Amino acid sequence: MPTSPKDLRGGDPLWAESPRITVRHRSRLDNESCDVAVVGAGISGALIALSLAEKGHDVVVLDRRPPCHGSTLASTAMIQFELDTTLVDLAEKIGATPARRAYRRSYAAVKKLGTLIERHGLSCAWKERDALYLAGDEHGWRALETEAKRRAKAGLPSTFLDHDTLLASYGIERTGAILSSGAAEVNPVQLAAGCLRIAQRSGARLYSPCEVKSVRTRKDGVDLDTADGASISARRVVFATGYEVIHGLPRDRFDIISTWALATNPLNADEVWPDRCLIWEASDPYLYMRMTHDNRILAGGEDSKLIDADRRDAAIPNKAARLLAKIEKLLPGRRLKVDYAWAGAFADSPTGLPHIAPLANLPHCFAVLGCGGNGITFSVIAADVVSAWVEGRKDPDADLYV
Repeated sequence: MPTSPKDLRGGDPLWAESPRITVRHRSRLDNESCDVAVVGAGISGALIALSLAEKGHDVVVLDRRPPCHGSTLASTAMIQFELDTTLVDLAEKIGATPARRAYRRSYAAVKKLGTLIERHGLSCAWKERDALYLAGDEHGWRALETEAKRRAKAGLPSTFLDHDTLLASYGIERTGAILSSGAAEVNPVQLAAGCLRIAQRSGARLYSPCEVKSVRTRKDGVDLDTADGASISARRVVFATGYEVIHGLPRDRFDIISTWALATNPLNADEVWPDRCLIWEASDPYLYMRMTHDNRILAGGEDSKLIDADRRDAAIPNKAARLLAKIEKLLPGRRLKVDYAWAGAFADSPTGLPHIAPLANLPHCFAVLGCGGNGITFSVIAADVVSAWVEGRKDPDADLYV
């Protein structure tokens, strides 16, 4: 069995009530053959399937769950080029030039996603936003000022705001912040579902529930055996399985931890902060939040190494209360209550970068794993890297994600 089933989320995700999140799929799999089999029908699998199908590849997508109902449903969908690791810190870990490449590639990926959504006319609440990165207990104002200068030198749109400017512009009491353009917000499940539908129109087939029980490689491809006794014969296989880690992949690439999220009651228009920017902070654990299209505050954080699903879900009320208290302290004067609260799996890597690479011990197989807090941005990059791999090319930034 290539992956271990995991309970990827719990609670009451905001996106579960969204319209247009169901995707037509086949429930019965007979023996299939294809160019590329994509295991996983979340946002990563959806973007990969769309990229490959549009290029004329014969694609089969399969998932043990209903499409888009794994980790994607738990996402807060803050689309940013900024990584969980600052540019300054990333340069110390992997070198200045690779760090700049990683940040620039993420910046380009956000732009590419916006273009894709516009080109296909996807209805998924996509809005371009600025992002406000607040000084905190991990990085104070001096560190953020240095970070902003380093980003600007790398051609990234970031400006340092001092205490007085931040307070006057946003009503937030912190010693400083970085204001960056090039971010966005989206409904992640509508986005994933929309991409799968377009891939289907280009010939992709989607099977659910369909669980892979074994992987057998051969000289010219891969055979996937499923739980119901059928098999898929593919030239290539992509495991876009998120945090359900493939057996045989080194486990030191990243840690699986838990994160919690909430959505408040809708705010009045005069209670929404200026520009509706994304807000996050340089603290551990850090708070991150954004507005939704109907004026709810959508926030997350309180990350923990607690991974037992029952204990994680039992902590939702307490974690939601802690998140709400942090929001009320940062943005006083608003009457807030929790309307939705949930928990989900999250990947934490030493560099903040994901693992997007071929599997050395499984020929013709590729893994897209550990996309962390920039999951959707990295999924856009993964679609490019995978497409190049399938076509015998090498993406120019592929070395950043091994």
